[in-house]
Amino acid sequence: MTDFAWLFTAATMGLLGGTHCVGMCGGLSGAFTFALPADQRQGWRLLLWQLVFNSGRLLTYTLLGLTAGYLLADLQNLGPAKQIIRIIAGVFMILMGAYMAGWFLALAQIERLGGPLWKALAPIRQRMFPVRHPGHAIAAGMIWGLLPCGLVYSAMTLAITRADPGQSALVMLAFGLGTLPTLLLTGTAAGQIKRVLQRPGTRKTAGLLIILFGLWTLLGTQMHSSHQHGGHAAGAVDHEMPAMDHDMSGMDHDMPHH
Repeated sequence: MTDFAWLFTAATMGLLGGTHCVGMCGGLSGAFTFALPADQRQGWRLLLWQLVFNSGRLLTYTLLGLTAGYLLADLQNLGPAKQIIRIIAGVFMILMGAYMAGWFLALAQIERLGGPLWKALAPIRQRMFPVRHPGHAIAAGMIWGLLPCGLVYSAMTLAITRADPGQSALVMLAFGLGTLPTLLLTGTAAGQIKRVLQRPGTRKTAGLLIILFGLWTLLGTQMHSSHQHGGHAAGAVDHEMPAMDHDMSGMDHDMPHH
């Protein structure tokens, strides 16, 4: 059964992460625009092309979630391991929020881990330009989805907690859809939207909200753990009740009858 709270969390994290997306992806989104023929860079044509580019990016996110969910599906049967992954997801979201707000930049080091893969993809990226047809745009967008990004990594930890291929894929798709409004605006009106989203107050507010989502994730872990312990305790009491009933019946048997 799909947990829509997780989808909402992922989508909201993507939306709030717009302040980070502008810095990480804004230049690339603008490059896609200038890779189009001159007559395709205005109005509704440009918007359609940006949608095609971003559909490739969302496809990559969805495939990453699907793969992670498939590889880690057995976590559904391993309560402690699943709880640990959820704690990691919460901590990652808190770090991401602090990174976006400019309070703690440790996540920048983790972002660099994907640098070698991104560098290795450079020759393939270059072959995508100039963009002549939608197939090129989708392929370029799929490569775009592999850009090293702490926000994507945070979404992946969230997706992994689902430990189910379908649900993990949906979490990543929801996250991608959350980032879509910002990146569409960045691709079509880059200067104005970038100035608004990169204001210190905007970045700090968005970062704080993502930190709150991380805390909610950690709190949910503790509540789930308490619920499990409560369930085990109740099961133990229920298990002992038949024995108590048996002892009482024995007492009734031993009582003298008048």
